[in-house]
Amino acid sequence: MSPGTIGTIVKESIGWSIGLSVLMIVAGILAIIVPPAAGVAVVLIVAWMLIFSGGAHLVFAWHTRTTGGMVWELLLGILYVLVGVYVLRHPVAGLASLTLALAIYLVAAGILELLLFLLLRKMLSSSWLLLDGIITLILAIMIWKTYPSSSEWVIGTIVGVSILFKGLCRLMLSLGARRLVAKVA
Repeated sequence: MSPGTIGTIVKESIGWSIGLSVLMIVAGILAIIVPPAAGVAVVLIVAWMLIFSGGAHLVFAWHTRTTGGMVWELLLGILYVLVGVYVLRHPVAGLASLTLALAIYLVAAGILELLLFLLLRKMLSSSWLLLDGIITLILAIMIWKTYPSSSEWVIGTIVGVSILFKGLCRLMLSLGARRLVAKVA
């Protein structure tokens, strides 16, 4: 590939990254404004993912019927589908379980973001990764302290704040990359 082509790809990628950052910021703000709707939307997405995953397990069970794992794959597929259907029929009840799962996810994501910062700390604008990791861990602690009484609004608010800050951090990293590309070009 010629340098001009690589430069064009990098500039386009940065442009797309900036666009995605703006969409994430808008989505985060909307989720913060209407947290119950955002919470239910997240639960419904998770329910459909469970149903599709269950379907995939059922298909996989059929393809592995001669290897001896078919019964376990069938049971797992049926479990996924049943849980997904239950959550679809009772999305508000699913918020409490999802709230706990979200807290666990945010702890893991916060730790990984802090580790990523340590790996990339010499990179321009890497301090935004540190901020993102710290905020993600703070959000996880907020969930643990209010669980389960505030499950109705916590999912939408926390997800909104997380998406907002991830969008802001992505935007800052993208702008830093754009400045770096401008210096090189």
